Amino acid sequence: MKKLNLFLGALITVFFISCEGPQGPPGFDGFDGVDGLDGADGINILGQVVDIEGTFTLDNDYSIFYEFPQSIEVFESDVVLVYMLWDVTEDSNGELVDIWRLMPQTRILDQGLLQYNFDYTFFDVNIFLESDFDLSTLQAGDTDNQVFRIAILPAESTTGKLDTSNINSVMAHLGVTEESIQKVTLE
Repeated sequence: MKKLNLFLGALITVFFISCEGPQGPPGFDGFDGVDGLDGADGINILGQVVDIEGTFTLDNDYSIFYEFPQSIEVFESDVVLVYMLWDVTEDSNGELVDIWRLMPQTRILDQGLLQYNFDYTFFDVNIFLESDFDLSTLQAGDTDNQVFRIAILPAESTTGKLDTSNINSVMAHLGVTEESIQKVTLE
């Protein structure tokens, strides 16, 4: 009998708990707290992209040095990526399409191995050539008027999975369009 009473009590309890009735009247509004002082507006941390064009020569020790202007703020925690304009092709509509490659890039030449590489600080980017042969034997196509795209990714924006090998993916992530990219020619 005790088990039957316990079972019926549990069944009745479950029945009443699971029932829903009409919504009751709303409760009283709470007291509004004291407003605090307005703080200073923050800044949007946005990545930036800039194209630079330069020539590798013996005079510049086969390196292209780009110092970030004051309009581009780079923090120590930011990630700087450099892409090389590798080639240009046409799409099905006859429009020119740039082919970008994430650096470093290595080429196998008749003279030996040539590598386009870079290093950076939060002040500048240095793009340089490394090889196992005399760089003065390079053809003009390997040194003259080379175009590089520098992408600055704030550390806060690099969360999640981002395909950094794809410049279009990086630019979409940063909200940068081709038209908004600053172009700089270095001498």
